[in-house]
Amino acid sequence: MKKLLLLAICSVNFIYIPAQKYRFLEPPKFDDADLSKQKSTLDENAPAEILYKSLHFSIDNSSNSLIKKVFYRVKIYDKDKAEDWLNLEIPLYKSGSDQETLSKIKAFTYNLENGAAIATKVDNSSKYKSKESKNVSVTKFAFPNVKNGSVIEYQYEVTSPFLYIIPEILIETDTPSLYTEYVLDSPSNIAYNLNYTGSLTPKYKMVEEKAMYGTNYRTYRFGYENLKGFKTEKFVRNDRNYRTKIGAELHSTNFRELRLYSSSWEKIKDRLYENEDFGGELKKTRLAKENMPLNISIINNETEKANAVFNYVKNTFTWNKDRGIYTEDGIKKMIETKIGNAAEINLFLVMMLREAGLKADPLVISTVSNGLINIATPNITNTNFVIAAIQTKDGFHLYDATSKQSSMDQLPPRDWNQFGILVAKDKVQQLSMVNAKASFTYLTADAKINDDGSISGTYSDKDTGTYAMFAKENYDDNSDKYKKQYKENFAIDFKNIDSKVLENGDFESTMNFSSDNLIDKIGKKMIINPMLFLNKNSNEFDQTETRKYLIDFTSSFTRIKKITLEIPDGYVIEEMPKNKKIVTEDKEIEYSYIAEQKGNKLEVTTITKVLSPDYPKEYYPAFKQIWGVASKQENQVISLVKK
Repeated sequence: MKKLLLLAICSVNFIYIPAQKYRFLEPPKFDDADLSKQKSTLDENAPAEILYKSLHFSIDNSSNSLIKKVFYRVKIYDKDKAEDWLNLEIPLYKSGSDQETLSKIKAFTYNLENGAAIATKVDNSSKYKSKESKNVSVTKFAFPNVKNGSVIEYQYEVTSPFLYIIPEILIETDTPSLYTEYVLDSPSNIAYNLNYTGSLTPKYKMVEEKAMYGTNYRTYRFGYENLKGFKTEKFVRNDRNYRTKIGAELHSTNFRELRLYSSSWEKIKDRLYENEDFGGELKKTRLAKENMPLNISIINNETEKANAVFNYVKNTFTWNKDRGIYTEDGIKKMIETKIGNAAEINLFLVMMLREAGLKADPLVISTVSNGLINIATPNITNTNFVIAAIQTKDGFHLYDATSKQSSMDQLPPRDWNQFGILVAKDKVQQLSMVNAKASFTYLTADAKINDDGSISGTYSDKDTGTYAMFAKENYDDNSDKYKKQYKENFAIDFKNIDSKVLENGDFESTMNFSSDNLIDKIGKKMIINPMLFLNKNSNEFDQTETRKYLIDFTSSFTRIKKITLEIPDGYVIEEMPKNKKIVTEDKEIEYSYIAEQKGNKLEVTTITKVLSPDYPKEYYPAFKQIWGVASKQENQVISLVKK
């Protein structure tokens, strides 16, 4: 990821280029001609196009409130493919007695009727508010009367008492944009770190000190024209890391004295330990002492002791799915209820490990879905999770007790995001996070050809390591959908599907299957692909454009497919499939196809090995070639001839 970090650093530097003259914050008048547009000039297949987008953040000097003003005007070309634009959601945050307020909402749908532009206003009765969590409520409404060709427009204002974080804004979205602007105005005595990442350069830019709103302000203004929709690539876990985006975090205030907030990771570490919901909880060592299992004290080996403590915490407490680096109800409450958020469970784990005599500290991370931490500008807003790290004579080991399948250095997939920030009491350091444990996938089918030409048998799909956690997450999200995927992916009649976590943490699904569509009868011959339904039908590495981004698998892996096919009495194999093995020069990627006849059974085994969790984009041609070979091999057919 060296290139990405370089872009982030360069982006922070380039914004200090002297300003070009341009007028920001002046939305153009509605143009009836936009209603007649048939397709986007930037992407003729785009279902929607942003005509104008303005995000304006300012600090009110009199009330010290953050004011967020939003204005969008969007053309809808295909409403069935532009569903994300047809409903608006505005989140509002609350903490204690402090809360954000929403005002000045205006929203319209414009349509062309009999040659004239007709505006339909969003009615107040269509708006409603829902509580998403303890601290977040969302105001929602749907745009009325949206058709292909409509233009939707909305603006609103949010007043927030929370100055520490300026929300991160995506400049590059999936939707092409004719014009996008970002503005941040802050009084000179309230300074922000601007986090600018990505490769796009604004056409219009202004960074300067000037008199505004009756006092001196620092203003950041960026305008972009003709932005094409962002195109993602396969095998990228979070393409947000590669999009141009802007956020900000409070750096310092200077009222009567200078106060620093996020000037360095050391300052951030001090603030964390001063916070009652982080450092304050870690001071409650009595809770760890009172809950320590008796057998821990007799274990002498460091890692064995750490594993015993970890297993106690993991098996005793259940994660409520709330992320964050701060506790919500507190560790004492978690001990009583046996349920807690990520910080409560893993900070308690740190306390327990310390009480057991181990050198343990919190590791603050950003999960994959939250994006990479921007190390160019230290800030805590990039992080959203905390796990535990211990230091032994053989190095650091990582634990996350929010997952029942987790073990030492076997973290949930969401955690593996390149690095974290270790916040020990006496120092802070960046810790590299490399998923060194391989995952295995075993796909096993035992089948028999029946007298009527149908095939029936049993099928097992088992994952280990990181991929087992992936499978369990998908299963927990929607178990019915997870089981239904087998029928949808293979077009086979599967029955008695049983999915479960095994004692060692592996995740396995077993089932029975039958099909009368896998064999073609031609005279006295039966034509069949011995891979049955497990053949690779296509090459996932089918990108025709030059690869741009890292190829990310989360984990190194070995995938083994083994099919055992019982040949019916009175038939012989006319010609065996051809075996094949292909491997890269550095032995990083390997594929083999082996077919063997053993009595009246044909066994086909394919093995795919990928030795690293991720690869530079330059490996893309190698993957494309090997996956192409695999597809060709796995689509071989055999003829069964009656004697």
